[in-house]
Amino acid sequence: MRIATYNVRWFDHLFDDAGRLLDDDGPSARLGVSRARQAAAIGAVLGAIDADAVMVIEAPDTRKGGRDGLLALETFAARSNLRARRALTGFPSGTQQEISLLFDPDALAARHDPQGGGQEDPPRFDALFLHDIEGDGRLAPIAWARPPLEVAVRTASGAHMRLIGVHAKSKAPHGARDAAQAVRIGVENRRKQLAQCLWLRARVERHLAAGDALVVLGDFNDGPGQDAIEAQFGRSGVEIVLGEGTATRLLDPHARVGRSRRGPPPRSARFRDPSGVPGVWLDAMLDFAMISPDLCAKAPRWRIWHPHDDPACAADPALRAALLDASDHFPVTLDLSP
Repeated sequence: MRIATYNVRWFDHLFDDAGRLLDDDGPSARLGVSRARQAAAIGAVLGAIDADAVMVIEAPDTRKGGRDGLLALETFAARSNLRARRALTGFPSGTQQEISLLFDPDALAARHDPQGGGQEDPPRFDALFLHDIEGDGRLAPIAWARPPLEVAVRTASGAHMRLIGVHAKSKAPHGARDAAQAVRIGVENRRKQLAQCLWLRARVERHLAAGDALVVLGDFNDGPGQDAIEAQFGRSGVEIVLGEGTATRLLDPHARVGRSRRGPPPRSARFRDPSGVPGVWLDAMLDFAMISPDLCAKAPRWRIWHPHDDPACAADPALRAALLDASDHFPVTLDLSP
C-alpha cells in the first residue's frame, strides 16, 4: 500500500467555480508556468507516484453555495486517468487551501471521522485550544486556519488505519516592514505553530493509547534545526508531534536533526530566494509521513520525489520537469507491506 502527501501550490487556481479545469495559457501560481502546463505537470506527478491514497495539501477550495473542491479533484483525477479518483475533505478552512484526500476506492474505503470534544479529549480541530503561548500563565485561544483532516481507513484486506492530514501554520513573517518586526512576527507565528503541534500531539496520544494504526502526514512548515528562532524554544513542532521524552514516538526517518545525519539533509520543498536574486533557491524539509510503532512491522519505505536528489527522478527528464512545474513542494510517499 502506498500513501502520499503532496502540497500542490495553489491547486485551487486551476479551476473555475463550477469545478472545471482551466486548461489554458493563463498564468498559474507558479512563476512562468501556465495553468495548462501546471495542470499537466500535476497529473504527470500523481500518475508517476501512483498512490492508493494522496493527502493533498492546498487542495481546491470548498465553499457553501460556491466552489466544490471535491468535484474539482475528482474531475482532475478522471481527466488525468488516476487510480486515486475518489475525494473527501473535512472541515472547510476558508483559506482557499483545503486538506483533501484522493484515494483509490478499489483499494480502500475512507471517511472523514473527526475526534475530540469528550471530557478527557483535546478539542475537535474545528474548535479552539486554550494554551499559554506567551509563557505568562494566561491561556489564549488557538485555532487551525486549515483544520487537520482525520480519516478512518479500511483497506480491501480488512485492515483499519487512521490518517491525519496536516497543514500547520507558517512561521514566515508575512507583512513585516523591517527586520525587528520580522523577528517579532516570526516568534509569534512560531508560538502559535508550536501550540497547534501540542494540540495535534494530544490527539496522537489518544490514538496510540487506543492501539490505532496511525499515519500523520502533511506540510508542517517546520522541522528540526531549521532556523535560529527555534533555538529560543528548544524544539520544533515536528519533534513535538513525533513525541518527546519517554512518550511513545512516531517514526519518520526524515525528521532527524540534519547535523545528526550522514550526507546531505533531506529536502521536500524548494523556494525562490525572497531577496529575488535570480537562480538562488532555498531548500527545506517540511513534508513528513509519521507512523505509529505498530506500522514499523509493515516494512515501511519512505521516498521524497525530489527532482534532483532522488536518482530515479533526476534520471527521468519528463518527470523531473513535471515535479518542478507542478509545485514548490515534492511528494513524499510511504509504502507499507500487507
